Amino acid sequence: MFRSAALISFTFLAVAYGQQPGTLTAETHPPLTWQQCTASGCTTQTSAVVLDANWRWTHATNSSTNCYTGNTWDATLCPDPTTCAANCALDGADYPGTYGVTASGSSLTLKLVTQSSQKNVGSRLYLMAPGSTTEYQSFKLINQEFTFDVDVSQLPCGLNGAVYFSQMDIDGGTSRFPTNKAGAKFGTGYCDSQCPHDIKFIDGQANINDWTPASNNGNTGTGSLGSCCAEMDIWEANSISAAVTPHPCTVTEQTSCTGTQCSSPNSTAGVCDQAGCDFNSYRLGDTSFYGPGMTVDTTKPFTIVTQFISSNNQSSGTLSAIRRLYVQNGQVIQNSMTNIAGIDATNEISTQFCQQQKTAFGDTDTFDQKGGLTGMGTALNDGMVLVLSLWDDYAVNMLWLDSTYPTDGTKPGDFRGTCATSSGVPATVESQSPNAQVIYSNIKVGAIGSTYSTSGTSPTGTQPTGTSPTGTNPPSATQTVWGQCGGIGYSGPTSCASGSTCQSSGPYYSQCIP
Repeated sequence: MFRSAALISFTFLAVAYGQQPGTLTAETHPPLTWQQCTASGCTTQTSAVVLDANWRWTHATNSSTNCYTGNTWDATLCPDPTTCAANCALDGADYPGTYGVTASGSSLTLKLVTQSSQKNVGSRLYLMAPGSTTEYQSFKLINQEFTFDVDVSQLPCGLNGAVYFSQMDIDGGTSRFPTNKAGAKFGTGYCDSQCPHDIKFIDGQANINDWTPASNNGNTGTGSLGSCCAEMDIWEANSISAAVTPHPCTVTEQTSCTGTQCSSPNSTAGVCDQAGCDFNSYRLGDTSFYGPGMTVDTTKPFTIVTQFISSNNQSSGTLSAIRRLYVQNGQVIQNSMTNIAGIDATNEISTQFCQQQKTAFGDTDTFDQKGGLTGMGTALNDGMVLVLSLWDDYAVNMLWLDSTYPTDGTKPGDFRGTCATSSGVPATVESQSPNAQVIYSNIKVGAIGSTYSTSGTSPTGTQPTGTSPTGTNPPSATQTVWGQCGGIGYSGPTSCASGSTCQSSGPYYSQCIP
């Protein structure tokens, strides 16, 4: 959500960007393991992460002369988009020293501010395919669940530790755009539902036409081209608020755009849904569910489970629902229930929920118009690339995630978190919280119910390699009033708290109703 704000907020001062592979700095991808799970157990995959091209130093192919410095392209090296792509080399990255990115085993730490010879703010990385230095890992998630552990305790108001999927080309665009010689090895080919215009190279050419330098420190400017594709936001969060948001598009791969061909806020124009259909517990009426000391206690690590429910309980089905579970201190925590007039009580994203939410909040329904859950499911079935990032927001200070937005809003849907409307100013966040960081770990993907467990006392709910996480609860576990208690693919408590009974509302959902 508001991804265009995300892109222009990342800062790496006095650097340049390009499409040829450089050789002045070795590119060594930080290794990162993850697990593929079935009902029989999980197997470890040895992969790595790669830094997005937009952060990298880019220079002339035959020297160290910058192709882009501050907010300005070098007119000699970059007189036009094609020549610029031929003249500029994208170089390797010092991940910990320059970008504050460190990986160890299954854990990835992203720091907000690093200060070496230059100042860097935030980062965006992609998961590589196991054993490959030239292709991203492609995930197909229909009738699957995606799980990871997170520590957001060091993310204050105004920051966003985001984990999401983008329908990028797995090779970074090299096969479709021969002028892109750098490819996935150097983090090229980014796209999302905001059709960002700050990507320096799109379709293998420099995005220099109508380039507008940014007026605010931290912004990198914008060109005439945008880069569009479907986006599934698994996790956009800090220690105060969190959201899960699908963003469908009418295009089925990374697609460049100009003008009205791109997406627009609160508009049915263009090819992508910018707003999405978000599930933010605070925005949907439960103000005590997520945060420090709350039901999901953000002062401690926890596990996030996202399930992509199929219409026929097979990978061949359409996407019918997106469900969220949390595991903390060895206990499964069901997602919060909605408590907004006009929205039926639910704790999952469905077509009905999205339609009711748009009406209740008075929002333009760009979600359904751009394909809805069916369109999102098509992208998930075709395969999407995993993105892990940390950013601050030079456009609207992240108020859309954790505060009241618009700032004078009084209607349902405007209240998104407890942060002050004056919070989140990037210069303030960067100076007052320079040690802010997010830790992602224990990424798992597999069959519904196979990636998490409530056994033991680990706050992450992880399993030793080779064991079979069942996703079941102790026999004495009971579901709270209004919580889910049954349905195809459900693996939580089936006994309801005193005073309520488990009542079915279809094959995929039963609820404890008083």
